[in-house]
Order: sequence, then structure tokens, then C-alpha cells
Amino acid sequence: MNRYDSYKDSGVQWLGEIPSHWEVRKMKFSFDERSDKGYPFLPLLAATQNHGVIRKDNYENRTVEASKSLDTLKLVEEGDFVISLRSFQGGIELCHDRGIISPAYTILRPTHIESCYFKYLGKSPIFIQLLKSMVTGIREGQNIDYGKLRDNLLPIPSHKEQEAIANYLDAATSKIDEAIAQQQKMIDLLNERKQIIINNAVTKGLKPNVKMKDSGVEWIGEVPEHWEIIRIKYLLEESKERSETGNEEPLSMSQIYGLIPTKQMDIIPNMASSFVGAKIVKEGDLVFNKLKAHLGVFNVSRYDGLVSPDYAVYKSTGRANLHFLEYIFKTPKCIHEFVKLITGVGAGLSRLYTSDLYTIYCALPTIEEQSSICEFIERKTAKITEAISNCNKHISLLRERKQIIINEVVTGKVKVS
Repeated sequence: MNRYDSYKDSGVQWLGEIPSHWEVRKMKFSFDERSDKGYPFLPLLAATQNHGVIRKDNYENRTVEASKSLDTLKLVEEGDFVISLRSFQGGIELCHDRGIISPAYTILRPTHIESCYFKYLGKSPIFIQLLKSMVTGIREGQNIDYGKLRDNLLPIPSHKEQEAIANYLDAATSKIDEAIAQQQKMIDLLNERKQIIINNAVTKGLKPNVKMKDSGVEWIGEVPEHWEIIRIKYLLEESKERSETGNEEPLSMSQIYGLIPTKQMDIIPNMASSFVGAKIVKEGDLVFNKLKAHLGVFNVSRYDGLVSPDYAVYKSTGRANLHFLEYIFKTPKCIHEFVKLITGVGAGLSRLYTSDLYTIYCALPTIEEQSSICEFIERKTAKITEAISNCNKHISLLRERKQIIINEVVTGKVKVS
């Protein structure tokens, strides 16, 4: 890639050198802060790190707290930028629709900067590092102090160059996004193949000609004749042991990697000020996030450690192999049963409580057959799991490449025209 003919010191530590003909300008001179109250009849918007600010009905995993009155929400216009409570993790989001959003967010209307350019600068890794240094508050109360951020200098090319940069990045990132989409499509196909293997094994067993019977439970259907139909309450015992010191390893649930040490997460969540009173998990316990039962977020832990009080921790009563139950719990039909029993006011605020989980029936072979089925599944899906892992690694590399390109271009390290 080409570089500009000459560079100068921007005078900004986080930015370094910029092309000699570029300006630097305080952020407050490129935006007006919008504080208008919205109208209740306008669409409710959600700030997302991957899709920008979009209509809430297009982003099912976000909700508005029931206690918030719609007439307190802020107006956002298409083309505005939103600083959300998670912007220090993923950058400042461009709004793609007119609507209303949380009053806790800062709304910026671009006045002397091109939206097409700032949508990349505002989400570049180098700018996100600046945002992280502007955070005020602790943990769940963290937010970006716009009073401080607005006095920071931004790199400002000419308007023509801003448009050229945006056009270049639109083309470059769309190719990368297409490659990521292809990898994701492959992951979906592999997961579908894996799910078929699992579903057949945990509902029909391993003997193709075994005699079947009607389970008497609609969602279960027919099962091998010798399998038992039993309520989950006889298979699991909830563990409510709490940490007295909070010194154990914090664990978090990843839909890709399962229950892993929080420090290994791709994005480290806000950590509690103290883990005293957190739930203790032992290796081999079955753990799930009660808020995400509808997503099948269950996992048998490979670690000793601590989890949030919003997680449920179960031990086996001795009648069930917990890996076998984990496979059952992740089947689409079983997840559908969870969804019917979830209580709450919406995604993100709804829970599957233990008392409701215990009412569900499942089909159970002998403990020996459960182990055989688990071994069969692990053997048959090992190569599929490896292929999925390779796809995820490829996606990570593509995303990293995308971020490098954006960083280099928006800061002038690479010339695009």
C-alpha cells in the first residue's frame, strides 16, 4: 500500500504521525450534542456493536427496562452517532433509523465531519483505546465521560479525502465481511450436521432396530422401549454453595467455548467489585445461565471456579450422566420446552427457574447406555468440532485484518487515493 508524501507529528499521543496536510480538531468542533426528548410513537432503538443503532424489533436480545418511561428517551436521527454504555468496548455506533433510545446514551450529530468517515474512525481499534481512557464509574456503572472526550483531538482530512477513505473502506471491508459470512455459513452447516448426530443419539439410542414405544410426552415422542420417562427433578440437585472469600477463579459462559475462565473470553465482561457470595462450581457440575436458557447455554464445567448468581449450578443425583443431559438440553425440542416455561418481561430479563426446569420430563436410558451414547457423540463429532474451531479461527483472523486496515487508513498511515 502507498504512503503519503510527508508526515507530521499530530501532537496527540494516541494518534502519532499523520499526513502533513491533515488537520487535527477537537471532537466538540465536529459534532453537536443532541439532547432532544423523543416522541413515544417513534420506533425504539438499540445500540449494537455489530450492526450500529437499529430498531429494537430487529435485535431481539435487547430490551428496555420496564421501569423506564418512553417519554424520557432521547431522540436519535438517522446519521447520528451514539455513545452507549458499551462503546468503550466496541466504538461509537452510527444510527441507521430515526427513533428513541436510552437517556443514558450520548447522541452526537455530525456537523463538520463526514459520517461516512467517522463511522470507521469511531470504531477503529486506536480510537477505542482512547474511549477506554475516557471511562468513568465502575463495573455496571461504567460510562464514557463525553465532557472529557469532546476535548480530544481527531485527525481530519479534507472532506474529499474523508469520502475517498470511506469508499475505500466500504469496498475493502465488504470483501472481508463476505469472507466472514462464508465461514459463518460453513459453521452453521457443520453445526446442523453435528446437531443431527446428537439428536438421533439422545432420542433413539445407538441400536437402529431397537423396539420403540410412545413416551406419552408430546415433545419427546417415541423412544426405545427400555428407556425411562422421568422428570428432571429426580436427576439434578441444585448446588447453592457460595464463596466466602471470592478468591476462586471467575468463570463465564461462552456460546462458542462453553464455561471457561473469564480471562480467556474474547471480550472480557465487566467484573464485579467482589466475588464474595458468587456461586461455587466444581469440575463436572452442570451450569447454565438462567437468562439464556432459550439459547441452550448449558455446559458441564471443566473447571473449578465461581459464576454469577444468575447462573444455576447442578450436580447429578446419580441417575444421569450430566454430559448426556447437556446434549438433551441443547436439542431444539427441549429448548422449546424451556421457552414455554421461561418467566419475565422479555429477552435479557426472563429466567428459567429451577422449579420450572424440574417439571420437564426427559427420556433416560441406563447410566451405562448414557455413557456409551456420550462416547459415540464425542467420537462422531470430533472432526466436525475441529472444523468449526478452524472456521472460528479464520473468522478471528479476518476480523483482525479488517481492524488493521481500518486503523491504518483512518489515521493516514496508508494512502488510498
